[in-house]
Amino acid sequence: MIVVAVDGSESAARAIQWVVEHGPRLGADVVAVHALEEPVYAVPPMAAVALGPLPPELRAEVRATLERDWCAPLTDAGIAVKCELVDGPPAAAIIRVANEHDADLVVVGRRGRGGFTELLLGSVSHQLAHHVGRALVIVP
Repeated sequence: MIVVAVDGSESAARAIQWVVEHGPRLGADVVAVHALEEPVYAVPPMAAVALGPLPPELRAEVRATLERDWCAPLTDAGIAVKCELVDGPPAAAIIRVANEHDADLVVVGRRGRGGFTELLLGSVSHQLAHHVGRALVIVP
């Protein structure tokens, strides 16, 4: 089982392409995972307010984008892929999916959509390198 993280970034597209190129030789099933973090509104100074989960219609739109657009290179290559939309911080969500599927390999891009949170907490790939406990490919 290969778990590949996708978020619509160029780096995630390169991770998908890596799976397209190498996945068939590994003969593994593929799960594409996208993490949905609860939106937070920053309130100066140094406070934040959680805005709650995405409304169902926006969640459905993200799922459609995941399946139709972000995973298209996999399906176009004839690779069967299961797409999962998971709540939570990206690194924790990827680890949870990898554990649930007993993944042999996790594939991620070096940089995702990131932003301010990444500056504070480090990149998802960096967090995975320290905590995933499975084979990890970080695609530059």
